Amino acid sequence: MKIDILYEDNHLLAVVKPPDIPVQEDISGALDLLTLLKEDIKIRHQKPGNVFLGLVHRLDRPVGGVMVFARTSKAASRLSNQIRERETDKTYLCVVKGCPKALKGRLQDYLLKDQETNTTTVVKPGSPGSKEAILDYEVLDSQNGLSLVKIKLFTGRSHQIRVQMSHNGTPLFGDKKYGYKGEAAGLALWSYQMEVEHPVKKERMCFTSSPPDSFPWNLFTMPSI
Repeated sequence: MKIDILYEDNHLLAVVKPPDIPVQEDISGALDLLTLLKEDIKIRHQKPGNVFLGLVHRLDRPVGGVMVFARTSKAASRLSNQIRERETDKTYLCVVKGCPKALKGRLQDYLLKDQETNTTTVVKPGSPGSKEAILDYEVLDSQNGLSLVKIKLFTGRSHQIRVQMSHNGTPLFGDKKYGYKGEAAGLALWSYQMEVEHPVKKERMCFTSSPPDSFPWNLFTMPSI
């Protein structure tokens, strides 16, 4: 499987994750992105022994788009700290059923994950085990009963965008786990843009990847953000 590389140096690797591939090894036993990238680095750079590649954030298996990895342990520590301190900017695109009542706004909920079912629900503030989830959204276009929505993520909770948009009355296209009804091939959620500070050069770097030219994405003109 060919993985598109957006940027690479001795400290940082930015790639386009294909949809429907796990980020790291899981119980499915399917080939995962981390293993693929390590093998690719080993071959291209003719590296003997094990290759280090630090996983500093995740995307759900059905989701594609920009991901950033660390090439060294020092870079992994610094990138992880940026994400923990909310010093990175993450922008997603999604296609939802219907259209939110407000064309732009902030969703602020408390989410609780069920580890056994791998599902997340919106719960009352202060519920034991819950975590605050915050995102801003903006409707960019609506066509054929579907809407293209830009999401800016401030927290990285499990299934956060999927759960919050569904709770807001507009489930993501194809997301049968969180309320989408009807036929669909795949989940219409894409990691469109990620901005980080280079862990060594200290420069702000921005990586972008557009969704595939297929339904339902091709109903819309992709934005220039």
